[in-house]
Amino acid sequence: MSGEGAPTITVDGSRLRVGLVWASWHQEVMDGLVAGARRGLADAGVKDVVEVPVPGSFELPVAAARLAASGVDAVIALGVVVRGGTPHFDYVCSAATNGLTDVSVRHGVPVGFGVLTCDDMQQALDRAGLPGSKEDKGHEAATAAVSAAVALQDLALPA
Repeated sequence: MSGEGAPTITVDGSRLRVGLVWASWHQEVMDGLVAGARRGLADAGVKDVVEVPVPGSFELPVAAARLAASGVDAVIALGVVVRGGTPHFDYVCSAATNGLTDVSVRHGVPVGFGVLTCDDMQQALDRAGLPGSKEDKGHEAATAAVSAAVALQDLALPA
């Protein structure tokens, strides 16, 4: 499992405004990821959250860019892409990854990457933070984004 060795991060995000954007495909998995992200935000004390659902993982970067430009301190992007029999998987995964990276660097806003790229549905379910899941990638993405945002605020450097 990729989650082996993950750090335990505790951070106070109560001063932050955070954007949460998620894709609608694979509702059961997405319900787990979104719930995990909301738990992660609550654990960090984040109360100011703007939530934006989008159709699929391909649309995550444009929504994340709009949120980043609106003045949020961090964005959490959640989605799941399951490999099929065509190159569509590669194109969507690449577009989502590159687009979200570009948003983060261009806007100077941390983006918690919670896009699952899985070979099959069982891998997605194992990472979704559902009862019986081995990992909670929604929580991890939220915690990473909030932790990075707090670290950047603490630097007190201009963007």
